[in-house]
Amino acid sequence: MVLWTVLAFATLGWIASEFSGFGLILGGMAGLPFGLWLRSAMRGEIARAVAQALHSQAHDAQAEPAARAEAEEPADLAPAQPKQASTLGEPAPGMEARQSPAEIIAPAWPEPAANGPAVSATQPAIPREPSLAEQWVAAARDWLLGGNTIVRVGLVILFVGLSFLARYAAQAGLFPIEARLALVAAAGAALLVVGFNRRTARPDFALALQGGGVAVMYLTVFAAARLYDVVPMGAAFALMILFAALGCALALLQDARGMALVSFLGGFAVPVLLGGDSRTPLPLFTYYTVLNAAILVIAWKKSWRALNLLGFFATFGMAIVWGQTSYAPQHYLTCQIFLAISVGIYLATAVLYAHNTPGKLGNAVDSTLLFGPAMAGFGLQAGMMRGSEFGSAFSALAFGAVYLGITAFTMRRAKQEMRLLNECLLAIGVGFVTLAVPLALDAKWTSAAWALEGAGAFWVGKRQARWMPRAFGLLLQAVAALVLLGNLPSSVSAVPVLNNGFVSPLLIALPLLLTAWWLRGDLPHSGSRAALAYAPVERALRNPAFLGGFLFVAIALFQEVTRSIPAAKAFDLAQPVLTYETQLLTFMVALLAAAALADGFGRRKDWAVASWPGRASLPLLFLTFMLSLGLGRHVLYLPDIALWLAALGLHFWMLRSSDRGSAPDAKRSGWNYLVHAATVWLLTGMVADSLDLGIDRAALWDTSWAGVVFLVSVVAVLMLLTRWAGRAAPLQDRSGLRWPLHPHAPAYYWTAAVVLAMLAWTGALFTAMLAAGVTDPLPYVPLLNPVDLSVALALVALELWRRMVLTAKPQPGAAGFLAGKGALAMAAILGFVEVNTIWLRSAHHYLGVGYDPVSLGESQVVQTGLAILWTLLAMGLMLLAKRRAMRVPWLLGAGLLGVVVAKLVFVDMSTAEGWARIVTFIGVGVLFLVIGYFVPLPPRKGAQETA
Repeated sequence: MVLWTVLAFATLGWIASEFSGFGLILGGMAGLPFGLWLRSAMRGEIARAVAQALHSQAHDAQAEPAARAEAEEPADLAPAQPKQASTLGEPAPGMEARQSPAEIIAPAWPEPAANGPAVSATQPAIPREPSLAEQWVAAARDWLLGGNTIVRVGLVILFVGLSFLARYAAQAGLFPIEARLALVAAAGAALLVVGFNRRTARPDFALALQGGGVAVMYLTVFAAARLYDVVPMGAAFALMILFAALGCALALLQDARGMALVSFLGGFAVPVLLGGDSRTPLPLFTYYTVLNAAILVIAWKKSWRALNLLGFFATFGMAIVWGQTSYAPQHYLTCQIFLAISVGIYLATAVLYAHNTPGKLGNAVDSTLLFGPAMAGFGLQAGMMRGSEFGSAFSALAFGAVYLGITAFTMRRAKQEMRLLNECLLAIGVGFVTLAVPLALDAKWTSAAWALEGAGAFWVGKRQARWMPRAFGLLLQAVAALVLLGNLPSSVSAVPVLNNGFVSPLLIALPLLLTAWWLRGDLPHSGSRAALAYAPVERALRNPAFLGGFLFVAIALFQEVTRSIPAAKAFDLAQPVLTYETQLLTFMVALLAAAALADGFGRRKDWAVASWPGRASLPLLFLTFMLSLGLGRHVLYLPDIALWLAALGLHFWMLRSSDRGSAPDAKRSGWNYLVHAATVWLLTGMVADSLDLGIDRAALWDTSWAGVVFLVSVVAVLMLLTRWAGRAAPLQDRSGLRWPLHPHAPAYYWTAAVVLAMLAWTGALFTAMLAAGVTDPLPYVPLLNPVDLSVALALVALELWRRMVLTAKPQPGAAGFLAGKGALAMAAILGFVEVNTIWLRSAHHYLGVGYDPVSLGESQVVQTGLAILWTLLAMGLMLLAKRRAMRVPWLLGAGLLGVVVAKLVFVDMSTAEGWARIVTFIGVGVLFLVIGYFVPLPPRKGAQETA
């Protein structure tokens, strides 16, 4: 089995590599592990069957003597001593005449000790099946050493000596050629007559002589016809037929396999020993055909595997050697006829052997007879077809047709008795048909044909509850997919849809999807060890098979979307049907449509994996949006807006289907929850992109209108979420709300909104700090400009959202931060930065100070204004603290005053001069006096109660 698997893979590699030695070696190396696995599986099955038989025989051998002894024991005796366990060495009743299999392959069991505990019989070890080489060595040893060894050695020496004598006599010219041939023929006839006369008295000796005599007669006729032209070819052909018939008759008459082997060994060795240089192979092939026909006649009556193997190796070995050294195109017809007859003879021999010995097909010898003619014959056929464009493909089809035809014939005649033979013939036939595809077609059509064939094989295995066709179908589809991925067809075609680029991947996808559909549940199988080992593979491939099919659907859609029209003139480039930007969006919509179809089918048919592509709709939308931005496209472009609306519609439809639980495995999962929230973020980006298009059309890129686009988008969506989803926050029972607030309201008012809130705060902070407030074509007005208004709207939106979240039932886990001082501190920081930057932007626009850190830091007017502004802010905090009797705001104001003092000492005293310094210090000092008089430090709460 291993040998012929290696030869099969080596032949395929040799053909695929255009008959190179590297392909031959690589194919053989690839076939070795597969052959070892296949042999291991077959040996395991044989060992399991033998073990069951041995176990049943051992059980019967133990149970019957024990039952007989128990029946004969008197009932009133004392408690019996423990019985000794019966051993497998004792034959069961009715089995004394012959040995059981256990006696043949297992040692005798040890006898238990007297009065000792019973020794339980265990199952003997199963011997290892000998390899093919070991069988050949054993057969040669048995023939040479069994029986009359001296006679057999002498026959071999005599045969070689007569051959050398004939050659020497021919070279030396000692006798006329007719006399020499007559002497050799007389010696052969004498051996034959003496051996036949002694067949009863000395059968072994007689059979050996007869075999030698027949071989000598073959040698004589061959030499007379081919080497010396003494006998015409017609007469020689008749004589060889006569001797072949004589050898067959003698072997069958005496049931002498050894004689048949000796006779045919000598016959096949004649051309090798005598040589010759004929211009045509017709005599040689005719001679071998006669020998093979004789072997076929014997195979009709006898199951002599060694004889079949001898003829097979001799015939095809000679054909391979002659083909490599002497074949020429003018020999094609002769070689073709000889090859067809030889393959037919040994294929018929294998079928006859299986018919005559039902249930024994399966070891290496039988596999050689079955697979050998196919592999060797097709290798020779491919060599003869090397110069023909489709010769190898038609040859593979012819081989496949022959094997499939024989399969149909044997299945009708003996379906159950020859099931293993039928399966092997079917596998070989399907293999040849499969091989014909790549030999005739290019890679894309080869992969398509293999995928369809693989799906068909899987379906047959499913209907017949057989795992091997299903495994073959899966393997064939995997190979087809890899072949197409490595050889994707061009998308240049003037024909839409019905072109190679679209159809080829689709022909891979459809079989994969059908196979995935068949794999939904556990498929029946024979229950053998190999089938049980294979079953988990099918379960593991349920989801990958569908995903692989959907991947090829996506490839087909991509090929069609990116299709180009062939150039009208030479040396021109093909023109794409769609622009690259439109191709991107069209592919997105097409892929989402395919995912929606799969999702709908999966929900109706309770097929969970069919809804998986729909779960990836949001990543696809995000990726396409980012790529579209990189290409300079906007959502509101045409036809982009229509494609985006279609994509979002498909996305929301699949999301709603999943939320409804229509998909078989749809739950209120974290993924669905995240998809709802992330969809809001995607829509926010689209709103920003739409506003960005307005800025681009108005040519406002150098103004602060462009700087607040992202902030305005985030604030607008946050306010909409607060208004729309906020109505669901205080409700504990949201079943009355419509989708998507039921059941995913927290995804909107918390998960999506909290990210927007962080973006709004960060965006407002950076906008306030970095935006110069350029409001062209409008004049700059403090507070009434895009920067100040957007920051103010951000503060309002953040506060409204904070209050809404605090009313939620139940509150999100991290919402406690919004109720504490941290949220108020963040709002205070943003407000403080905004108030300061209002003064800075005003100084920039009205006082001509540059809006950059160096200019603002060196401006005495700006620094004076900041000192007075901070003092006023501190006073405001302290007045608030006084009116509400709060110490914390007063302490914050006092801290701010401390910062003002530090600024006066370390900044203003060293940089400000003249009136700027005077105004700064006087203004700040007066404000300090006012604060100290009107806003004293509020007492502690305990002190107020005591007073």
